[in-house]
Amino acid sequence: MRNGAVLILGARSDIAMALAHRFAKAEYDIQLAARNAESLDASRCDIELRYKVTVRLHEFDALDITSHKGVLEDLAELPTIAVCAVGYMGEQAQSERDTKAAIKVLRSNFEGPASILAELANKFAQRGSGTLVGISSVAGERGRATNYVYGSAKAGLTAFLSGLRNRLAKKGVHVVTVLPGFVATQMTDGMDLPARLTAEPDEVADAVFKAVRNRNNIIYVKPIWRLIMVIIRNIPERIFKRMKI
Repeated sequence: MRNGAVLILGARSDIAMALAHRFAKAEYDIQLAARNAESLDASRCDIELRYKVTVRLHEFDALDITSHKGVLEDLAELPTIAVCAVGYMGEQAQSERDTKAAIKVLRSNFEGPASILAELANKFAQRGSGTLVGISSVAGERGRATNYVYGSAKAGLTAFLSGLRNRLAKKGVHVVTVLPGFVATQMTDGMDLPARLTAEPDEVADAVFKAVRNRNNIIYVKPIWRLIMVIIRNIPERIFKRMKI
């Protein structure tokens, strides 16, 4: 271990794997946490060979919140940095018809991440150091007809991270909120995303790494999203409810 360890929760996603490579390149040991963690063994070997760091796999189910405390107790060491990359978009149309489907989206994007981040926050606060990173979404900045179930869960996560940051600022623990905008991943595969507004997973990883290093509070991976969301947030409701965006 040289710069400490980075715990990546929801390690199976494209963004999470890009994060693992980015931090390993900077000589951090890596802890990959996901369901069926052993299936990430090939990635573990690849990262270890490329960057000469230690990579450990940990079983983690974001929806099994009763297991979260045990997940952290099983870590070989408390990480220096923890990144929660857990997310599940689901389909808005299905969520409108099927309450169980909507609840899965809500739990995956808010309850699960908030639960594990809360456990980490207590441990980091007790230690008096560390950085927590939450991958939220610009979708949480204003509800839209096309994705308000996913967006409302991300809005909850953004508020949760804001509260954690406010609480932990005096405890030596920093909290970063990441608002990626569109990202070209398996989750968005098949969507017609505008190229100029769409980031690659490596761009997200670079932005997160810089935000941790610079102790930024809230970042938009592509800066243009900050302007876009200012405009969207300020559209009067009487106009917004008639728009299709």
